[in-house]
Amino acid sequence: MLHHTTQTFQSHFSTIPLIAFAPGRINLIGEHTDYQEGFVFPAAVENGIWVAIQKNELKVCRLYSLDFDQEFKFDLEAFSPKKGHWATYVMGMVTLLNQAGYSISGFDMVIGGNIPVGAGLSSSAALSVAIGTALSGLLDLKISKKSLALYAQKSEHLFAGVKCGIMDPYASAFGIKDKALLLDCRTTTHEEVPVILEGYSLLLVNTKVKHTLADTAYNDRREACEESVSILQTSYPEIKTLRDLGPGELENVEKILPKTLFPKAKHIITECNRVHEAALALKSGNLELFGTLLKSSHHSLSNDYNVSCPELDLLAEKSWEVAGVLGSRMMGGGFGGCTINLVKNAALDTFQLHLTEAYMKAFGKIPEFIPINISSGAHLI
Repeated sequence: MLHHTTQTFQSHFSTIPLIAFAPGRINLIGEHTDYQEGFVFPAAVENGIWVAIQKNELKVCRLYSLDFDQEFKFDLEAFSPKKGHWATYVMGMVTLLNQAGYSISGFDMVIGGNIPVGAGLSSSAALSVAIGTALSGLLDLKISKKSLALYAQKSEHLFAGVKCGIMDPYASAFGIKDKALLLDCRTTTHEEVPVILEGYSLLLVNTKVKHTLADTAYNDRREACEESVSILQTSYPEIKTLRDLGPGELENVEKILPKTLFPKAKHIITECNRVHEAALALKSGNLELFGTLLKSSHHSLSNDYNVSCPELDLLAEKSWEVAGVLGSRMMGGGFGGCTINLVKNAALDTFQLHLTEAYMKAFGKIPEFIPINISSGAHLI
């Protein structure tokens, strides 16, 4: 893909480009905790977005997308990002860098990538971070990784209309090979935790479905959490979000909250705790405990937070039947997308066969298996 992106750039624009890469990400554990300023545990992956860029001495930016086989250009002195178009991500980042006082001159750009679509690996965050990295490198802007992640997040909010958390662009910017980032979404600081999977592999299984419930459910869950916080503040005046409560408070929280709200609050409180336990498990090389935490995370997301779906539940439950699978859970917002699985290398074939048969029988389709290697964050090549 790197070679293809470079070649395409040279044939379109006849100059030698600078190349930037930004990866997609997985989240090992810590789902739906980000908007309660909680803890998440992402890692960058090998798949990502390549951006080839070079100055063109014009007042115009000329773009080409390999995925869409489409050209686009915009005038630096008069442009407006429009929702739903791939070029919006470029215009969004340019707008934010302009607002931050960076001087952006005309450029040519080719965008290519190899992130599987609909797998929840966060291709849009990778795209924004890759564009920011490319512009920073080309124009010698020296933008810090954290600023790039924040600009990428803000660009998604303002121009793509996606209320994403900080995790996706942060993991894309800061990723380290063979390490996960224990990220505190309140302070936006992280700790690097080695992921040593002796004899085991991480594998995503893509349901290939996306249920329409996703957007409304996401907003409903956010509101339920905020409502829980305002009720709980009468008893716990010091808390700002549910992340401020530990599992030891659950019994009391259950007495205070209405039955409709308690399970949602319980998920956030226990999931933040699981993130810390998972980090400790990996630090001590206890993969069995890490796998068990993946399972409990799935139970919590499915039963308490209600963001799973029959396809995700089937994939998770069927994987637990295979000897050599230490854990499996739905990853991402829910209602479709992937499960993340920790599987013994010797059991990979059995695992794929077992899940393919079960999924085919239940839903009449074959799931997609995506091997995962934890890789480096955004950089110039």
